[in-house]
Amino acid sequence: MSSAPSVSFEFFPPKSVEASFRLFDTVQHLAPLGPRFVSVTYGAGGTTRKLTHEAVEALVKTTDLTVAAHLTCVEATREETLEIAKGYAEAGVKEIVALRGDPPKGAERFTPHPDGFADSAELVAALKEVSDFTVRVGAYPDPHPDAGYDDADVDWLKRKFDAGADEAVTQFFFEAETFFRFRDKCAKAGIDKPILPGVLPIENWKSARRFAVKCGAYIPAWLDEAFEKAERDGDGRTDLLATSIATELCTELREGGVEHFHFYTLNKPGLTRDVCHALGVTPDMQLEKVA
Repeated sequence: MSSAPSVSFEFFPPKSVEASFRLFDTVQHLAPLGPRFVSVTYGAGGTTRKLTHEAVEALVKTTDLTVAAHLTCVEATREETLEIAKGYAEAGVKEIVALRGDPPKGAERFTPHPDGFADSAELVAALKEVSDFTVRVGAYPDPHPDAGYDDADVDWLKRKFDAGADEAVTQFFFEAETFFRFRDKCAKAGIDKPILPGVLPIENWKSARRFAVKCGAYIPAWLDEAFEKAERDGDGRTDLLATSIATELCTELREGGVEHFHFYTLNKPGLTRDVCHALGVTPDMQLEKVA
């Protein structure tokens, strides 16, 4: 195990001028940590498709970062989706995060477009024919809300890898054992490609909790209790708690053999940077690698 892990960061596309400044401020703070790649998300239901494309192209043109663009199957034909992929290839984007995507606003379940991709496995296979993209897909250590049976998430991940995916990035989770159980099930199913754990430094527990419930992530009782106490105590204790929890999670994962972490930054660099520093991922460390 090397002295420090490798990292990657997820951003979301800005919807205003102010948000644009916040995104690029976040990038400036985190880029010196030498991420292996950064990714830019779609909004729910594909609502930020154009904004995502613009943010990706801006990062490609103005930074030396390896930028991965999110692409989903929601509310688009196969032709429209592949045109976006071709545009990314022409803009120099070589990495894509291929996802089924969340249902559009007001819909309870994902329904494929009549002329669109039925699922992310179909999307992965088509992307591999468009260009020599590095394609990452989603993985779910806790059951996805649409999982119809035990281990459905393992079977779906295997389908995506069989379709040509190169790596997977997990939904966030709160306990290392959750990831280890999932990793063991994947290995038993014959999956041998990299599965990168997704880590969410918790900026706001109420918001993070709502999202966890929506995506089916298990919420341990101790986490509720810890944030309730920190909020009562005040004096910035929630930030200290969030840094401590994320650092401890990553440390346990490192002890279990994990060598890369994907951070959901929410376009706020502070906690992610602090956790990276605690793990030994610092600008100085990146300079030593180059020297």
